[in-house]
Amino acid sequence: MEKIYLPYLAEIVDIWQETPDVKTFKLKLTDPAMANSFNYKPGQFVEFSVFGEGEAPFCISNSPTRKSSIECSVKKMGKVTQALQELDIGDRVGIRGPYGNGFPVEDLKNKNLLFVAGGIGLAPLRSLINYCLDNRGDFKTITIVNGARTSKDLVYKNEYQAWEKAKDTKLYLTVDCQEENWTCMVGVVPKILEQLKPTSKDSVAIVCGPPIMIKFTMPVLLKIGFCPEAIITTLEMKMKCGLGKCGRCNIGHLYICKDGPVFSLDKLRKMNYEL
Repeated sequence: MEKIYLPYLAEIVDIWQETPDVKTFKLKLTDPAMANSFNYKPGQFVEFSVFGEGEAPFCISNSPTRKSSIECSVKKMGKVTQALQELDIGDRVGIRGPYGNGFPVEDLKNKNLLFVAGGIGLAPLRSLINYCLDNRGDFKTITIVNGARTSKDLVYKNEYQAWEKAKDTKLYLTVDCQEENWTCMVGVVPKILEQLKPTSKDSVAIVCGPPIMIKFTMPVLLKIGFCPEAIITTLEMKMKCGLGKCGRCNIGHLYICKDGPVFSLDKLRKMNYEL
């Protein structure tokens, strides 16, 4: 019988501090054959184990076009994430996966793409953004709206310059309240979207962030012309086992970990799921 809960062994090869409470871990699977065969799509996730403490699901934040390693960004929130943040380079952890459906990359081709992120919600979008930039000819304009409570809470700052310089790509950064020496936009993400009014023609919006941000962003996107089929989001808050076995993330007959975590707004409505 296949041991579906048995993780692969991985070594932490690098760690960098994104914000005061978020770290990104760069991992290498210790089995070369497994490392070579480990394939994934933007938007998929892994189960990340700290031996003796437990495991938790985290999206893979690096693009499969840059898959020499596995990168996961961890926000300090509970027992497992606290234990993860105490690990160091050279420590070993467990990895199960990849799991989930990922973003519908083929459906995004030849479309204008609007990425809307809040805080650590940029993690799954980072994978897709870099995938699109590495396959730039397959997509039209790319607009990235990234917000956080404060400038200290913005993740992946070292990516911004490359995104801004990419062809037909615009990056808008915003914080909730004005700060000293802050020269970018000020305001919560939904308000900024209302001001920017990005085009909805031949466009798809991909949204990820805190549930409250997603809830108030959806009506704005509909107001400026996006149809429910052209709005995509991720639901990751209730996932646990990654296999649809524990039942923690079921919505009716569906499971977020197996049938998601990526859903269109249209599908969520048909599932009677309220954001």
